[in-house]
Amino acid sequence: MISGKVEANFVYQSDEVVAFLSEEQPNPYKVVVAPRKHIETIYDLDDQLAACIFQATVHVARAIRRASNCPGLSLVQANGHAAQQRVRHFHLHLLPRFPHDTALGRVFLRWEGCPAERSELERLAADLHAQLSHQSHSC
Repeated sequence: MISGKVEANFVYQSDEVVAFLSEEQPNPYKVVVAPRKHIETIYDLDDQLAACIFQATVHVARAIRRASNCPGLSLVQANGHAAQQRVRHFHLHLLPRFPHDTALGRVFLRWEGCPAERSELERLAADLHAQLSHQSHSC
């Protein structure tokens, strides 16, 4: 997705970091944040890139909250086989949470969301683009 070989709905892009809607949406607006450069785990991040990733994560989290009106957000990140890291590229999952949902009970470290229709992903991406356009970004 980051290389552009697979279609993705990007909601944030900088020279260092990208964020895109997850193909699986256990709750609407679930986003993945990742560095453009291939980094396998959190242990391999340098401080500057880690700061850029987290800054982007904060901006995207605020946009998710404004777009979805979610009262909470779960941030999930796994490193290595023992942690069930399925994609060998460092990334963070931002999952909006609602009082009535069972998302983490249902998906913790194993996403069981139904694949979203492309048109739904495009609509959600447009909402987040609108929210992110009001913020300044240095990374």
